[in-house]
Amino acid sequence: MTLSLATLITGLLLLIMGVLFILPFPAIVTSIKRFPRSRTVAYVLFGAGAVWFLYRITQLSAADFGQYRKALFIFFAIVAVASFKLVPDFLAVRGACVLVLLAASPLLDTGYMVWDYGEITDGGRIYLYKIAIYIAAALAIYLGASPFRMRDFLEWLYRKPDRARLVGLVIASYGAVVSAVAFTY
Repeated sequence: MTLSLATLITGLLLLIMGVLFILPFPAIVTSIKRFPRSRTVAYVLFGAGAVWFLYRITQLSAADFGQYRKALFIFFAIVAVASFKLVPDFLAVRGACVLVLLAASPLLDTGYMVWDYGEITDGGRIYLYKIAIYIAAALAIYLGASPFRMRDFLEWLYRKPDRARLVGLVIASYGAVVSAVAFTY
């Protein structure tokens, strides 16, 4: 993956998320409010996160407990399947958190040891997409541990319609800036 592509992906995801918060359509607002406890979304997001994580386990090297690959795979596969039965609440939030954390690695690896675009004289463009990814990863860790906080945040966000639009506008604006930066490398 190139630095431009990693930056563009980050920017477009932010832009899409911001636009979803800005749009006042009842179907979108209802879908966002139902997201934390949605069974369908849980199957999609947590299922995708589990598959990606199990794939990563199959790729472990000897230095990363690769000799225990089979046992780790079986253990985490059981945990993933049991999660749907034993802890179904807020599984969509946990699935989104897993995907954010897994996606952060390849996106950040692209900018690792790249010194050309981070200098003050250059405007520090490379940090724009990295900041977004680090904030997303920190939120994913927090929400993965306390997924009910997502429900509380969404309730607070939609208590006043202008609040959701303002948050969406900030996120979409940042996403537009990051997307534009992707074409300047």
